[in-house]
Amino acid sequence: MNLRILRVEELGVQSLLRQLERGAEGADETVTAQVRAIIEDVRQRGDRALLEYTRRFDGVTLSPQAIRVTDEERRDAERAVSLEITEALRYAARRIEAFHENQRSVSWFVYDEHGSLLGMKVTPIDRAGLYIPGGSAAYPSTVLMNGLPAKVAGVPERILCSPPGLDGRMNPVVLTAARLAGVTQCFKVGGAQAIAAMAYGTETIPRVDKVVGPGNRYVASAKRLVFGQVGIDMIAGPSEVVVVADHTGEASWIAADLLAQAEHDVLARAICLTPSAELAEAVRGEVSRQLKELPRQEIATKALEGHGAVVVTRDLSEAIELVNGLAPEHLELMVADPFALLPDVRHAGAIFLGRHTPEVVGDYVAGPNHVLPTGGTARFSSPLGVEDFVKRSNVIHYSRAGLDAAWIRLRLVAGAERLDAHARAAQVRLEQGDHGSSPTAR
Repeated sequence: MNLRILRVEELGVQSLLRQLERGAEGADETVTAQVRAIIEDVRQRGDRALLEYTRRFDGVTLSPQAIRVTDEERRDAERAVSLEITEALRYAARRIEAFHENQRSVSWFVYDEHGSLLGMKVTPIDRAGLYIPGGSAAYPSTVLMNGLPAKVAGVPERILCSPPGLDGRMNPVVLTAARLAGVTQCFKVGGAQAIAAMAYGTETIPRVDKVVGPGNRYVASAKRLVFGQVGIDMIAGPSEVVVVADHTGEASWIAADLLAQAEHDVLARAICLTPSAELAEAVRGEVSRQLKELPRQEIATKALEGHGAVVVTRDLSEAIELVNGLAPEHLELMVADPFALLPDVRHAGAIFLGRHTPEVVGDYVAGPNHVLPTGGTARFSSPLGVEDFVKRSNVIHYSRAGLDAAWIRLRLVAGAERLDAHARAAQVRLEQGDHGSSPTAR
């Protein structure tokens, strides 16, 4: 496979961006119709619908009592996981929790010159729903990345839904990670039906306030459809990385980082931007060589053919211009002085600085969240964090002096909007004094 090499001086920045950029995933009408029917069925029939879809889509027959993972199942799962893997997950959990502790928001209050109090009250949501893809695969890192920010935020109930394996059990590594993340309940339900269950509640699965976590296009469609009934984190698309490298870049390292993204999915995007034509050729050669050694060679090949490229820019400034146009999920600055470029990066989900910071450390153990905006949405959205699990309430307490001082402006603005009753609501307080004119006040 020959990874394509593109040159900005031949195509121009805007033309090249049009070739490389990929917007957020749109809704597929056929999938949307199927998912809408599933959601409505779960709303109407609850657990019976969940059991039927689990049998149909996962090939597993469960009893109603088996939807919820029992304490005994959780203990059995932890015994089935090696001490080495458990310790690795514990190491990651400590770092993830410590990082997110720095994101805590606190309530605050101030007094103005009239003695009126203004402020913000920060309150965690009551119940968070974590969706974890599963079945034949296991994603314990995703459990930690979704569950620990909710724990740090102080969410009292944190439930997890993930499809069962063919043995009717949830993956033991996922359950081990769930304990480390402080998940309070786990349920063996996957797909769009799990999103519906968390959004509306069933006899067994409680209704949540926010659903977070990745999934296939059916899960993504379900999250779109239930948004408004519950909050959601984002609609995640295929994974992506952009590597910016100068003449100091090591071709074999860059190729390895591109392939680490390409093996995710045939739709994954892996791009290298460099002003060095020599390095571009070397990266292309290394990708072809390393690709032959990958177990997931077929997937990575399709991803690189469809969505991969090495781009030769005129300088590093032009490379950063392209970065800001693409707004990638992951950005690696593999240059001699990455900190010099950092101030110019405006749009990226996560930024990895220097030769010894491969994107994969962010996937697993660095600490910052790996749930990131994709498809260019880093232009306006942020990684999952503690703030996603809290809500803010404005707090206002006016003194009589404050209302007096505000009255003239309030009346003028209300009059401009022709909302006389708005002005009257303040006026009656000023005319009638502190106790009003009601019989109980007198």
